[in-house]
Parts: sequence; structure tokens; C-alpha cells
Amino acid sequence: MTAPQTSGRPRIVIVGGGYVGMYTALRLQKKLRNDEAEVVVIDSRSYMTYQPFLPEAAAGNIEPRHIVVPLRRVLPKLKVVTGDVTGITHARKTVTVKPHDGDAYEIAYDHVVVALGSVPRILPIPGLAEQGIGFKRVEEAIFLRNHVIDQLDMAESSDDPELRRRALTFCFVGGGYAGIEAFAELQDMARYATKLYDSISPEDLRWVLVEAADRILPEVGPEMGVWTLESLRKRGMELKLKTFLNSCVDGHVVLSDGTEFDTNTVVWTAGVKANPVLGSSDLPLDERGRLKCTAALQVEGVEGAWGAGDCAGVPDLTKGPGEFCSPSAQHAVREAPVLADNLIATLRGETLKNYEHKYAGSVAGLGLRKGVANVYGVKLKGWPAWMMHRIYHMSRVPTLRRKLEVQADWAAALVFRRDVVSLGSLQRPRREFTEFAPRPKVDPPAAAPVSTTK
Repeated sequence: MTAPQTSGRPRIVIVGGGYVGMYTALRLQKKLRNDEAEVVVIDSRSYMTYQPFLPEAAAGNIEPRHIVVPLRRVLPKLKVVTGDVTGITHARKTVTVKPHDGDAYEIAYDHVVVALGSVPRILPIPGLAEQGIGFKRVEEAIFLRNHVIDQLDMAESSDDPELRRRALTFCFVGGGYAGIEAFAELQDMARYATKLYDSISPEDLRWVLVEAADRILPEVGPEMGVWTLESLRKRGMELKLKTFLNSCVDGHVVLSDGTEFDTNTVVWTAGVKANPVLGSSDLPLDERGRLKCTAALQVEGVEGAWGAGDCAGVPDLTKGPGEFCSPSAQHAVREAPVLADNLIATLRGETLKNYEHKYAGSVAGLGLRKGVANVYGVKLKGWPAWMMHRIYHMSRVPTLRRKLEVQADWAAALVFRRDVVSLGSLQRPRREFTEFAPRPKVDPPAAAPVSTTK
């Protein structure tokens, strides 16, 4: 079944409701006239997640609901479809959508904006698929916070040294931006939480980070990366560079340097790749599975297709030929308005503009009042970097409401102590209900009548 255009207007379908998808839709909603086009936004979730705040949400500094933006609330003039995009056939100009319940169907379009983003780049390591925890979604941040506190509860309630050691060991794989922030924020939270436990001290916690490269946090440059490495090691955290995860079957971690230990926590943040849905489309892709795009954010060689963000290979005009924009929120939020303006210009027969933005650098939070930054060559560390991290991302959080809610969370944290509580039962909401629910009595089947005829 194909959903055709019913309004007579050109239809723009935006595939993905993340940074690029939502910001492009916001721009189109603001600048398009009602008679120029209808816009449809498709995403598997009905909200956009502001990912730079995931570590603080996991650490409990920010309420998780305050880092997500409901698409239907901010896009009231557009149509939002909740479902998984399973295919894009540009030859027929259709997108295949699989709703969470029901049969798949197709949506026709005149223009498609491909903003599918990225997915974790998971390697075929024994045990990883069964034991690993990702860190790209707000659901994963909530789960990880609850999980870490559950491990402290488990260790406090047991005198088995092997069980305690396993519960209090936390392993992270990947030393990039997401990995280091999550690693540092959760360690800071867990270290504080030990004050509430009689038999657990900060020294009982073991935090191990595994990184294949010879440095961490490349986004802030070599000098600040070394400072971050030394700072985390001073906090008692183990960082193993030029080391690989060989196996984690049943939580038994084996590293390439010969280290072995048991843990209930393996967090995988070792890179991302373009959404694999692109591989089943008929759009041109580069060797890394990304859309081949021009600097004007059009897909190369085809009309009516646009791309930006992590799933697109967009030329970086500030670096010269052969260079591409990095897969970062900094580029995504700036590409979106250029894409929207160029799409509108195409509808109106106007000239397109190229996307050009020099990467400003990065800021990273390393726990409460701890951070590192390298922005336009200005290098900061400690409390000043932490403040810059918060100020910068506060300016980027979508909607005034979310800005105020996040500021309220931060203000509360200045007055009150950390709220360390696990809501692990969120993963098992019906457990108690089903455990105590009486089972209906089942009458034994009636005996079959005995035949008396011969």
C-alpha cells in the first residue's frame, strides 16, 4: 500500500527525527507557505534526544525527560509518523515504513531528506551482543544509571567477595567523546553514592576503560587529551590504550594485553557507522556506507534527494578537497537550516548555497565541576571547562521549555545533594503484579463418553 499525495502540493518526507531531521523540519515549518509543500517526518521514536546531555542524565544531574523534545509538540503544522523506515526506493520515490504494530506501507514523496543518523559500530566480539550496553539513546542512559546503582545494592547485600568484586567492576570500551563522558560522569556518581553504603568504599570500585588507539578524546586535541587521561587516572580509574576487547562471554572480560576480570557491566561506545538502512536503498553511497552528498547537501547524481548528519558524506569546504565533515552534533545542527533553505530555494527556483562551517572544537564534562575544553584554540580544564560545557550546550538545547527545565535541574543540584536511587524495576514493571496474581482454576477435562455399542 502506498500513501499518495492528497493535497496536490509537493510532499517532502524527512526520514529521521534527530538533529538534522527535527531542525530541518522546524525550519521548513517556519519558512514554507502552506500552499508550497506538505512535510512528513518519520522516526521510530516520537521525540528527539539531545545526546550531549546523555552522560549527565545517566549520572542523575538532569532529569531524562528534560533532554528529549516531543516531535508532535514542536512540529504542530507537520505530519509526524512513528515507525521504522525499512527502505527507500528513490526510483519510485517511496519510503517504506513499518509501524510498531501493523503491516508495512509506503509513503510517496517528491523530495526526501535522509537524516537516519548513525548506529553503534558493533564488532563480532564473543559475548558482546549478549553482555554489551550501548550509549546513544535516553533509554540506555536511564538503564545504565539504574544498573550501576543496582550493582552497588547487590554488593552491599552480599558477603561473597567474588560476587562483590564482579558487581563493583565497570568496563567501558571506547575512548571518544561519548565514552569518556559516560565513563567519567558515572564514576563520579558512583563514588559519591558509596557514602550511602556501609560496606562499600570508593576504593572498592574498579573502573576500566579500553581504547584501541594511543590516545583518548581526540576531539579536544592531543594536549588536552593527555591532561584528561592523567586526570582520570588520578581518580583511580584504569585507562588501557592500544588495547582491544577480545571477549566478554558471560561477563568474563579478556583484553589483548592479557588482562582478565569478571564484571556485570560492559558499556560499548567504540564508534558509530551510518544507518544500515541506506545499504538497501538505491541512493549512491561512499565506501563508508554514507550518502554521497554535495556541499549544497544534495545527494550526488539524483534529483529530489537530500542528506546531512552522521549518515551523509558532506564535503568540508574549510579543509579542502577530499575532506568531509565529522559526524558530530556541531555540524548536524548547522547543516539542517542550510538544507531546509536549499530545499525551499529548489521549490521556488532560487539559487542554492553551500554548507561551510569551520569546526570550533569540543567541550566535555568529566563529572560534577570537572571538564575539559578546546574551543577555537582556547584550552580550558577543570571547573572553567565544565562551565563552558554547560553554557554551550544550554544554548543548543531545543525549545525554551527544555532550557528552563535543565537550568532548574542544575539549580536544584547546587542546593541539594545528589539523588542516588535506582528505579531498576522500570525494566520489569509487571513482575510483582504477575508474581502475586492468582491463577484461575482449570477444571479437569471431562471424561470422554464410553460407547456401549458393539
